[in-house]
Amino acid sequence: MATDRTAELQTRLASFVDPWLRRPLGEMRAIAAVRVEGNRAVAEIVLGFPAADYAPELERDLREHCRELSWLQSLEVQVRWDIQPGGRKSALPPIQSIRNIVAVASGKGGVGKSTVAANLALAWAAQGARVGVLDADIYGPSQPRMLGLSGQRPSTPDGKSLEPLRAHGLEVMSIGFLIDEEQPMVWRGPMVTQALSQLLTDTRWGTLDYLVVDMPPGTGDIQLTLSQRVPVSGAIIVTTPQDIALLDARKGLRMFEKVSIPVLGVIENMSTHVCSQCGHEEPIFGAGGGARMAEQYHVELLGSLPLDIRIREQADGGRPTVVAEPDSALGRAYIDLARRTAARLARTTLEPNTAFPSITMEDT
Repeated sequence: MATDRTAELQTRLASFVDPWLRRPLGEMRAIAAVRVEGNRAVAEIVLGFPAADYAPELERDLREHCRELSWLQSLEVQVRWDIQPGGRKSALPPIQSIRNIVAVASGKGGVGKSTVAANLALAWAAQGARVGVLDADIYGPSQPRMLGLSGQRPSTPDGKSLEPLRAHGLEVMSIGFLIDEEQPMVWRGPMVTQALSQLLTDTRWGTLDYLVVDMPPGTGDIQLTLSQRVPVSGAIIVTTPQDIALLDARKGLRMFEKVSIPVLGVIENMSTHVCSQCGHEEPIFGAGGGARMAEQYHVELLGSLPLDIRIREQADGGRPTVVAEPDSALGRAYIDLARRTAARLARTTLEPNTAFPSITMEDT
């Protein structure tokens, strides 16, 4: 009898479609254990994305989902998470103890990519993940100021490696820690790529579930270096609804496709302007561009974020929105975006293997 009830409960749990994963729990291999004693049962669920705030909601939904089992009087649901490497199955070796490297990119500057990268990392950390941020924008590093670390310098325990700085639960490294804030980086491509490689490999990262790489705009040396030398799990494209931004964003998306880095999705930033006086919202850069782009390239629209003066003020003040107002509508928008992105990355663990391409240079 107990065996039959265990199988029945397991089947019922397996059929539950998680709203973030968009897949049944059984397909995602999320049911770790089911124990039945008489009319009582315990189910252990293991998700592939951080879910500190989501766990109570999932527990409630699963109990409701199993109510049709007439014999079940009490169901205890225990939710935890175990974040595994996702994305491209690269031949490149992992870097230290980093499970997933996620590139946040844009086709052009000025679309709010760095703000999105900082809040994405903070939202993952708030949900229980171990997260680092690498500021790969060598020419215009902005993460030191955004994360309240301006003027600080990393230490070196052995003269060869660097200890990352820490802010709001994140491990952070940037070229901005090693130079004066107003010093221009007048470097050619090879110097830039060498600096990126050293920042990535010489930093003594701890065990990280995610390393968020804040990319420079465009499709140049740093993007190519990252795809050739680093086992990137996936890329996120940030754009605004404006046609000219979407044109450049498409180039960035196609670049990642050409080097077989999974594009996790598109984030439409500045989708509407929120008036600071009356709260009126207006799509001053156009409407629906990010959704159309996502549909065209068969990727997910991960989220739409407003143009709100508070986001700018909080980032400039070193306390991005997820830290300054985690329970506000703006804070929840970033947290939802981060959960959707992490769930999308978790789904890639079940997708077919994609071989790493060989990249050759030819004279024309």
